[in-house]
Amino acid sequence: MTLFADYHQLHVFDDGSLTDLGDAWTDQAVLDGLAVAGDALAVGTEVNVSVTVTVEVLPGRPSADETVFDHVVEGSVEVRSGRLVVMGCTDFEPDAARFTVPGGWMRVRVARANLAEARRLDIDSDEDPATMERVQLQVWPEAPSDLAVLKRWQH
Repeated sequence: MTLFADYHQLHVFDDGSLTDLGDAWTDQAVLDGLAVAGDALAVGTEVNVSVTVTVEVLPGRPSADETVFDHVVEGSVEVRSGRLVVMGCTDFEPDAARFTVPGGWMRVRVARANLAEARRLDIDSDEDPATMERVQLQVWPEAPSDLAVLKRWQH
């Protein structure tokens, strides 16, 4: 799917969450590209235009594949409703994509690719799928743990 990454971010949260992610955007969260706030996550993007997003709901932790991505980070989110919402931060929430997941704590791996080309073209990066920033979200049940940066992009 394609989402508008307004304000350089996407939101991933429990359906019904009322969490305000504003306070979660610390200097470290900006550096890591992921803001964590209990039942909600904000994914930082390189661009402030549309990005390509794929979501995979998995039964367990996926194997590592950092080599094909520029930046990879993981965080935990509590999804009590069993429905995970994925949207651009200014999208209309009732129309947002929802994914069925086991209720409880989930781990989310955010892997981003094509960052240099998207950054170079900036507001024009979404005019061609070959130049768009790509975001892969992999989600699986797992007890909560601290944010982990598996691969950091150096701009």
